[in-house]
Amino acid sequence: MSLHMNMSSGPSGSGPEAGFMAGYLESLALVERLHRLLLDVIKDEFERVGVLEINAVQALLLFNIGDNEVTAGELKTRGYYQGSNVSYNLKKLVEMGYMHHQRCEIDRRSVRVRLTESGREIHKVVSALFSRHADGLVSKKVITNEGLEDITSALKRVERYWADQIRYIY
Repeated sequence: MSLHMNMSSGPSGSGPEAGFMAGYLESLALVERLHRLLLDVIKDEFERVGVLEINAVQALLLFNIGDNEVTAGELKTRGYYQGSNVSYNLKKLVEMGYMHHQRCEIDRRSVRVRLTESGREIHKVVSALFSRHADGLVSKKVITNEGLEDITSALKRVERYWADQIRYIY
């Protein structure tokens, strides 16, 4: 998805509303590009270390699960997985030996998943990558801790606003 707007079809005139709209659309495009770049960075790291059977989305899922044992449904509600095809990726990760799955004893319809030793190795690779990036961001003075807190706080406010918009629809 690419966000472009002809400002003449947006808020009338060139007042503060039009300026805000332009900034808002630029921010949305940036968030989208950052997510794609994150996946590219992870993919490049796995190519560098010679792990080619797993894709960046799957690696990020393994990283997010970490030491937790969760149900497939919890992957989305806890924010571990953002995509729409979670069952496909879970199936592939189980087949490749990165995740273990087992039926829940209480609710047999529910499947609980956790990382295998191979999955924990993938988690370590992604964790080391993110640690190197965090060190680089600090050492090269790309962003300060306060700047990062400001960005995170603003993004959380937008997230809450969007979630509220979805809730009010129904």
